[in-house]
Amino acid sequence: MADTTPEAATETKTPETTEIPAEPTDDIVTTQHTLTVKRKKLAYTAKAGRIVLRKEIVKDGKSEGFKAKAEVFITSYTLDDADPGTRPVTFAFNGGPGSSSIWLHMGLLGPRRVLSGDVDDLVPPPYGLADNPETLLVHSDLVFIDPVSTGYSRASEGGETKDFHGFKGDIESVGEIIRLWVSRHQRWLSPKFLAGESYGTLRAAGLAAHLQDRHGLYLNGLLLISSVLDLGTLRFTEGNDLPYSLYVPTYAAIAHYHGLHGERPLDDVLADAEDFAAKDLPWALARGARLSTQDRAEAVATLASLTGLTESYVDRVNLRIEHVRFFTELLRDRGLVVGRMDGRFTTWEPDGGREHMSDDPSISRVVGAYAAAFNHYVRAELGYENDLPYEIISEDTFKAWSYADFEGRSVSVVDSVSAAMRANPHLQVHVAFGHYDGATAYYAAEHVLAHLQIPEELRENIDTAYYPAGHMMYVHEPTRVQQSKDLAKFVKKASNR
Repeated sequence: MADTTPEAATETKTPETTEIPAEPTDDIVTTQHTLTVKRKKLAYTAKAGRIVLRKEIVKDGKSEGFKAKAEVFITSYTLDDADPGTRPVTFAFNGGPGSSSIWLHMGLLGPRRVLSGDVDDLVPPPYGLADNPETLLVHSDLVFIDPVSTGYSRASEGGETKDFHGFKGDIESVGEIIRLWVSRHQRWLSPKFLAGESYGTLRAAGLAAHLQDRHGLYLNGLLLISSVLDLGTLRFTEGNDLPYSLYVPTYAAIAHYHGLHGERPLDDVLADAEDFAAKDLPWALARGARLSTQDRAEAVATLASLTGLTESYVDRVNLRIEHVRFFTELLRDRGLVVGRMDGRFTTWEPDGGREHMSDDPSISRVVGAYAAAFNHYVRAELGYENDLPYEIISEDTFKAWSYADFEGRSVSVVDSVSAAMRANPHLQVHVAFGHYDGATAYYAAEHVLAHLQIPEELRENIDTAYYPAGHMMYVHEPTRVQQSKDLAKFVKKASNR
């Protein structure tokens, strides 16, 4: 028999509640490893996972606590049984903006590296991993940082990605990660370095000033790989003739690699290209319609000879060779385009009349190896699991990036790195150039270094290295080995220990 009491007949209603999501927490995973270097076993600890960044909520002048704003993925390597007070630590990241740190991590600096092969000997899928006895870990602890929206890093629930997708927000968030890591691991008295590649060099230079000014955190050195500190030297925009000159030596180097300078030594070709880019071409471009017919003809002939392009083409583009158009035009008669990141790479172009290449082979030929290697490595060896896709390069982040802090002027950190060097005269700077790098031309980087606002005696703090390779220069195996030695030498010297 059913219960017919009034109490049973009454329908119970539960008030609606809004579930408040739990605040995220760090999810760091720790693993132990060994690496054999010159018959000696090195034991090290790896930590992979996301660190939560929080912001203080202040209302009417009163603190209402802290709220998560982002979860930033890092991978750190620390040598066991080393004195943390004297052991250097290097914080590394790539550029984009919108790139994860996978390139420096798995290509050059980390204790394990990808097997991708090189331009003439690419490794087929499914690729592989190998120990890296040349790793910088031998000389410095390493912390690889993936900025928000790259790798596994994301804005927290309810957070605004736009807060991180810009020069200032990026500097502040990456700087906060560095401060937290240094504090939590008691490394304030360790020699400290920043290693950046491409836009990561602009980030590193900005961070050097920010860390000093905001936290009193002074660095020992900057490792700038494929450097760009002033985007005005690379942006082919109306009224800006500077990159049209500064890219000529890179064009000449790529033309030489593809056999368009005969038996001439590369050094001779580069010397001529640099001389023309420093003197005659800027003058000719500045003259505009005032350039005489004879002077124009001479400039066209010289520029065509150096770049490997036809005089007809150079004349049609009015002595202004835009870089992507160069990569598309140089080997058009062979049905090929050359890579932007690395001019040694070529691929077939299906549309022989195209002005801009449909694919950059220097990215598409190697990205698969890096993706496979890291996605295996992070789970199988570092023990970190996350169902989010690991964003190697986020195009959406690149497109959304804000340079509002530089409105009305060039995006440049020349002032920042100059101020950092003047305030910290012990700050050392290492700059690595690739002759075949069509993304950040080496002569453009030289131009910027020459314009740093520092006294002459501080110029001795700048160390440079040139390699017969491209943007990710470590793809070239002889360069990877030599560059590893050069970086190790720099870190040991700049550590002042």
